[in-house]
Amino acid sequence: MPPAGGQNALEVEIRDKVFRGADGVDVRAIADIAFAVEPASFATLIGPSGCGKTTTLRIILGLDSEFSGQLRLPENEPRRIAAVFQEPRLLPWRTVEDNVRLALADDATDRDLSDLFAALGLSEMRGRFPGELSLGLARRAALARAFAIRPSLLVLDEPFVSLDEQTAGRLRNLLTEVWSARPTTALMVTHNLREAVQLSDKIIFLTERPARIRGIHEISTPRAERDTRWRETTLSTVAKRYSGVL
Repeated sequence: MPPAGGQNALEVEIRDKVFRGADGVDVRAIADIAFAVEPASFATLIGPSGCGKTTTLRIILGLDSEFSGQLRLPENEPRRIAAVFQEPRLLPWRTVEDNVRLALADDATDRDLSDLFAALGLSEMRGRFPGELSLGLARRAALARAFAIRPSLLVLDEPFVSLDEQTAGRLRNLLTEVWSARPTTALMVTHNLREAVQLSDKIIFLTERPARIRGIHEISTPRAERDTRWRETTLSTVAKRYSGVL
């Protein structure tokens, strides 16, 4: 399968984002952030709680247009953007396979998804309903739905949060395998530096609200060479450079 990512980078420039708080007071969520994610590469946003990470994703997804700045999304025809959220958001009255196929365009409803289900360990779960799945399996189904449309941009908002480390680790490995076989431009929000080090080509660190770029850490080591020793060494190096992120 050819890479699904567009021909250009994802380019994000948000100079200002203000929203009205529940108390009626304006809150400046983002002061000035600008970064790019190269085609078919994986970047991660990491920063303190409430610093504007999810707000940035909402702007990229077109769910919030009230900001000062500009975006350039990966270009592909047709342009397809897939999102994976903290909650799997599966329709409980449809099977796993039906939930995944709901995302497909009309001309792709008969697409063979056997390889994708197999890669995510869902071959035996295609006919099950969401209520029969563990949270880990439900999140695999959400990943399958995202990859099924062959997106030009994949956005993930803490897709492994609230899972135990063993389950989260298995899902990170599965995400790496599936994304490597179907590379597309990807941007993920996480609080987990270990997760970011394992998955990313680029880690973008944000400050506390209002968000600014604290620094950007590039990772050139191929994923196949990121063994336990490398990950621990890199984790220590990055944590020292950006104190307080662990």
